[in-house]
Amino acid sequence: MQTIHIVEPTLPMAWEKAVVACWEQGDRIPTQYDKPGDPASRDVTVMIHVTEPLAEPRIHRAFPGGLADLEKYRAEVLYGVHDHWISPQEGKWEYTYHERLFNYRVPGLGEPIDQIEQCIRMLRECGYTRRAQAVTWKAWEDAGIVDPACLQRMFFRVQDGKLNLNVNMRSNDAFKAAFMNMYAFIELLKMVAARVGVPAGEYVHIADSFHVYGSYFTEFEGFLKLIRTRSPEQRVWTTEAALPMFIEGCDALLAEEDMPEDSKALVRSRKAELEQMLVAV
Repeated sequence: MQTIHIVEPTLPMAWEKAVVACWEQGDRIPTQYDKPGDPASRDVTVMIHVTEPLAEPRIHRAFPGGLADLEKYRAEVLYGVHDHWISPQEGKWEYTYHERLFNYRVPGLGEPIDQIEQCIRMLRECGYTRRAQAVTWKAWEDAGIVDPACLQRMFFRVQDGKLNLNVNMRSNDAFKAAFMNMYAFIELLKMVAARVGVPAGEYVHIADSFHVYGSYFTEFEGFLKLIRTRSPEQRVWTTEAALPMFIEGCDALLAEEDMPEDSKALVRSRKAELEQMLVAV
């Protein structure tokens, strides 16, 4: 079993180094999703430590997905804008991370548990508590569902006056999902820190299986070519540069007719915040 440990100040370089290390050092392991003829995945256990997660530049140009999509994913994790799509009986989503973190339901317990609110309360009472964690796994059902949660646990703790966050993933698509995951989780760290009343600190991302699927090795070659041929400055974006596309992401969400009004209110507030930031540029 291969393990890697990456320590970098900023998120884009931390993600890039982790993905390259996975490609170069990863074990060859088949997956349950392989089609006949697919190469085995590259797979490692990884710890990615981002020491200044809010420092610019914050975005890697080579992450698969657009900047508008990154904003929409952030809204899914922080606001639950697509929690209304959860309907396993109709063949739709079986859960969202937001639903598991903010509305965790246990059979027979009654009202759902807002785990993030619990963490905020505990951290306000004792910042160095080791109990401020939120889990997603449901042992009574997740082992048997089609797409069980990859995110498993979040652990918050205040150290040296700042709020740190450790995230544990059982499985993490290194190339196509990990950057968006980490970006959104760091945004959640920022939100929780503000509620606790301290600055956001450091971020640690731990994945038991951090992998590059064999089915998209050809596409992955484009990523490798980009990092070989462009300078570090040409491989990243600042938040400032992304603001117009983030606003487009908000507009796309607001155009969804089935989105509940309380979710749209959160997106409108976020859009106004982004527009103010753009004016200030």
